[in-house]
Amino acid sequence: MANAFVKFQVPEEIQNKALEALEIARDTGKIKKGSNEATKAIERSIAALVLIGADVEPAEIVMHLGPLCDEKKIPYLYINKQNDLGAASGLDVGSAAAAIVKPGKAKEIIDDIIKQVTDLRA
Repeated sequence: MANAFVKFQVPEEIQNKALEALEIARDTGKIKKGSNEATKAIERSIAALVLIGADVEPAEIVMHLGPLCDEKKIPYLYINKQNDLGAASGLDVGSAAAAIVKPGKAKEIIDDIIKQVTDLRA
């Protein structure tokens, strides 16, 4: 997991909470799956939270997402395994990234995650 694009380590507990929030948002809100869809959601400033796979190869697929989120002031975090990200997105395969667009019933969890991630990066 020593990819150069991973700017900060996210504790397992926060990752699990983020994956849970992604599942809830998938069922009650709206998500975008994959690096292309996540990129569009970020560029349009409609993403509430972006989850990026930390084990994506080649890294070029997702390395632009962190700086783009910083530019648009959208919170993001890294998930160690893209397979976990894909499963939480409702896919049978791994997903390089996912963006929560409408939180649905996961709003409180997402707000908590954003606060924890902001504290991590400070």
